Amino acid sequence: MDVLEAIITRRSIRRFTSRKIEDEKIVTLLKAAMYAPSARNRQPWQFLVVDDRALFNAIMEIHPYAQMLKEASHAVVVLGDHLLEHGPGYWAVDCGAATQNLLLAAHGMGLGGVWLGLHPREERKKGISKLFGLPGHIEPFALVALGHPAEQKDTPERFHPERIHYNHWQQGK
Repeated sequence: MDVLEAIITRRSIRRFTSRKIEDEKIVTLLKAAMYAPSARNRQPWQFLVVDDRALFNAIMEIHPYAQMLKEASHAVVVLGDHLLEHGPGYWAVDCGAATQNLLLAAHGMGLGGVWLGLHPREERKKGISKLFGLPGHIEPFALVALGHPAEQKDTPERFHPERIHYNHWQQGK
């Protein structure tokens, strides 16, 4: 699958088979995430890989939309590292790019994934921080549920030329 096809056809997958993702594929996904762009190339991220069912259950208590973890093979918690960020607030943008890379890589490898937001929901971030014993300079950004897809989704039309403006704002185009 080429890059444009992966970008256009990637969908949020919330249903997974019982098949486990191989460790080397998880490493490949994390490598893809780490090749995301970041401000001043500071790469202010850390990743926590989870495949423990008891932890999945605990996460589902914290995150109201994480029920797909019942079927997921793995989850990756994308974490911002304030000691590595370029400046205040950049960590979230950089972690967003890393999360998207991870999701695109999963799709390109025939895996399914869904981005579950933690940032900016303080109650979710506090719960995840406590659950995993995160130090103060580490801030949860996103949770990505991963697995072999048990569903297939159509590609909707999302290209809207009327939202494109050239050289200045063009109202009503």
